[in-house]
Amino acid sequence: MPKREKLPETASVATGSGGDKLFAPSAARNAEAIVALAADRAPEAGRALEIASGTGQHVVALAAALPGLQWQPSEVDASRRSSIDAHVAEAGLTNVAPAMALDATAPGWGAAQGGQDFICLANLLHLISENEARVLVTEAAEALAPGGVLMIYGPFMRDDELVSEGDRAFHASLRAADPEIGYKSDFDVLEWGQAAWLDYLDMVEMPANNLSILWRKPG
Repeated sequence: MPKREKLPETASVATGSGGDKLFAPSAARNAEAIVALAADRAPEAGRALEIASGTGQHVVALAAALPGLQWQPSEVDASRRSSIDAHVAEAGLTNVAPAMALDATAPGWGAAQGGQDFICLANLLHLISENEARVLVTEAAEALAPGGVLMIYGPFMRDDELVSEGDRAFHASLRAADPEIGYKSDFDVLEWGQAAWLDYLDMVEMPANNLSILWRKPG
């Protein structure tokens, strides 16, 4: 994603944890639920792309739980790519490629990364604009192989409504920092996937008022 200079401090918290590794408390908290859902819905084998891999904590957990998939982490920030590679090296995983630079909000990357059997994304849509989010979903649809699954996790509005005081406060802090960003409505995001010719699979309530939306590419 384009580097946004005005994100509130609560939007993307990560601290050093030795060498190049970074640690994000939120990634530690939600990894188990994300991995459990991916293990239930992702293909058993093939190519998997994680968009905006952040510190690398998620891709390590995913790759360990789904060893039949060959994982490609991606991240726009160079320091976080170093963290991803450090986490993977420490875990000794052989089914994870070196982190690559990818701005998933930029048009055109989907064709270049085609043939993916599983694409996952966690905690990004609320940190980018609506137009950037639509581009991301459209390009992810392009990158999927026929039968491939797209899974997007994070905080969402439910039918244009914020569901808790915590969500209302966090959304307000995001909009105050940058009026272009903030929570997206679940049904809007669902429709963006369908407009990109993906078939709706499921919408799954996750811990702490988060949500996962899943689609499959026809064929």
